[in-house]
Amino acid sequence: MKISIERAALLKAVSQAQSVVERRNTIPILANVLIEAEGSDVMFRATDLDIEVVDKAPAQVERAGATTVSATTLHEIVRKLPDGALVTLTSDAAAGRLTVEAGRSNFSLATLPKEDFPVMASSEYASNFSIQASKLRRLFDKSKFAISTEETRYYLNGVYMHVSNGEDGKVLRCVATDGHRLARIDTDLPAGAEDMPGVIVPRKTVGELRKLLDDDEMKIAVSVSETKVRFATPEITLTSKVIDGTFPDYTRVIPQGNTRKLEVDASDFARAVDRVATVSSERSRAVKLQLDEDRLILSVNAPDSGAAEEELAVSYNDERLEIGFNAKYLLEIASQVDRENAVFMFNSSGDPTLMREGNDMSAVYVVMPMRV
Repeated sequence: MKISIERAALLKAVSQAQSVVERRNTIPILANVLIEAEGSDVMFRATDLDIEVVDKAPAQVERAGATTVSATTLHEIVRKLPDGALVTLTSDAAAGRLTVEAGRSNFSLATLPKEDFPVMASSEYASNFSIQASKLRRLFDKSKFAISTEETRYYLNGVYMHVSNGEDGKVLRCVATDGHRLARIDTDLPAGAEDMPGVIVPRKTVGELRKLLDDDEMKIAVSVSETKVRFATPEITLTSKVIDGTFPDYTRVIPQGNTRKLEVDASDFARAVDRVATVSSERSRAVKLQLDEDRLILSVNAPDSGAAEEELAVSYNDERLEIGFNAKYLLEIASQVDRENAVFMFNSSGDPTLMREGNDMSAVYVVMPMRV
């Protein structure tokens, strides 16, 4: 195999591939990226056996062929090459080496046989549809903060993507929860997604998917089966196993009867929470909200380090309420708000609180209170 490729195109493809590769591997071939050159394209394929990413880049292919080489080493080399360099990759199967040349730089890297590289079996997908990158990004970006990191509740270690009933008919919905907070985000149901099976997309896949979604106008082809999900742009294909488990019935924890309504400027609120939380002990990070006629007092009382209080002008016309929350959870939820106003719906100091953006019901958040 012998190819010549622009450094920028090579760096983009290799960085996408190497981020999937696990740092500590007991199987040597999984540390490698599979390079396949054919026609006028070169494909870079990497996997950790749960996720597979394939990145296609244009190249001058002098000799078609394939080999595998350490993903991290190749990425580091390409990263350090000068901008605009033309990189030549030549593989010598007999010697088990890949030569990387650019200008006066020359590297010789050990390779492993391409036959050893595990390629993820392609499955029959029950549902295929396309969706705008900006819509898919919103679904996952606004829900991923609530993914659980508790390994024992593995079925919460991802985002549940499924078809559901929204305010005005069927929607494509993403939900994540860790038992303390919950995010539920909706978008219009794309054509072809009506029969999609509900799947739990793992945390790592959600992180890798984010790199495909920078171009707002780009259409992402999504394929879903009971065991796998695939996201594809013309250059990159990301295939992932889904979490084998049942996502809990989240509708039970979304409060329906909360009547006490607080409206507050989302960025002012987030900054005030951040300021008062400065004095709190890391362990509890509890912030108390005292609500009275059109005013909100945020306070933290940490006996070992001090106390803080800040008052905000808000819109609130219900009876007095005192309620406490974990500061980190409040900050994460407030930072999801794209509009000016965040609307909090309370019931009592012991019940879950609902938060949404203005009157928009397509993004709903729930947070459990703390005793303060």
